[in-house]
Amino acid sequence: MTGNRKLHLALILGVAGLCMLALVMAPMLMVSTFPSFTGGGMPDCEDTARTVSAQSETAGSDIPAEYLKLYREHGEKIGVQWNVLAGVGKRETDHGRSTLPGVRSGTNYAGAAGPMQFLISTWGGKAKIKIPSRFNGYASDGDGDGWADVYNPADAILGAAKMLKRNGAPEDVRRSLFVYNRAWWYVDQVMEIAGKYAEDGAVSVPPEAEAACDEPLVEAAPSGTVAGILEYALAQRGKPYLWGGTGPDAFDCSGIIYMAYRNVGLTIPRTTFGQWPFGVKIAPGDEQAGDLVFFNSGPGTGADTPGHVGMVVSPGKMVEARCRLCGPIKVTTYRDRTGIVGFTRPLRNPDVLAQLKLREQG
Repeated sequence: MTGNRKLHLALILGVAGLCMLALVMAPMLMVSTFPSFTGGGMPDCEDTARTVSAQSETAGSDIPAEYLKLYREHGEKIGVQWNVLAGVGKRETDHGRSTLPGVRSGTNYAGAAGPMQFLISTWGGKAKIKIPSRFNGYASDGDGDGWADVYNPADAILGAAKMLKRNGAPEDVRRSLFVYNRAWWYVDQVMEIAGKYAEDGAVSVPPEAEAACDEPLVEAAPSGTVAGILEYALAQRGKPYLWGGTGPDAFDCSGIIYMAYRNVGLTIPRTTFGQWPFGVKIAPGDEQAGDLVFFNSGPGTGADTPGHVGMVVSPGKMVEARCRLCGPIKVTTYRDRTGIVGFTRPLRNPDVLAQLKLREQG
């Protein structure tokens, strides 16, 4: 093997060890031109977190019934706030009622089309695409007719929901809106509209995104050591992903875990490839807070070399730094995620047990 080939292979393995994720495709910009765990029972933080907002009288009177139904349906399906979708639809084309060029046919001067104002290139290269077929974009079939039509409200709203989700919603709504249209005045306007459409005047966030949920998660930890690990990891929520990052401003998937353990005086391997064989394997269903969950994340990773890792914080939930385009560090579910390789418990590693013993003696 030549020196160049060896270097190339080393770079590939290094990237994989630092959270190799499956071919995340960078979305193009859109242009808007229209003015059973140990340690006791797990407390339920949902009582203190905001839930999905009911619609206000303003929403009922301003949003056409068809559009309101689609905002709610596709918002729930994809997992983004319906009133944020509605805010985008209002700001872009007044829920499809605008008569300006590019709303019902053709494009405007910037190339945007349809009620949610997608660039044709961002949609998938053509205004109408047969589903299924191969394309790079957010083209979606929202009404099940086998076509993704940028001018069809059902299709366009589903595509918009996917784009918001891809870029940080429902947790980091402002970031997702900024990617939708790179102007903070636009973000402010959509958020204001979304608030008026909600009965409580709020843009709701999921319980795991609420700071109110941190304390119950930490209190439910099986030990003081795990509580310290969780406290550090949860405090990084909202920070961006950075390949090779170990803080304090950004992290990659294994970096946040490495630093969380280091925060309580414990040293574990830095990379995903090193963390996987380090911890003692735990059977699915026996994992607890502080354990690690590993994923096969695409080319170069597999059952023996997982490329992504998260930290379990409660039954079915983990804190993770997923990828640069996946939104900020946040608490997510792992039970519905594909590619799980297994679970490990670093605290059972002999080296960590020795570190804990020394710490107790000191």
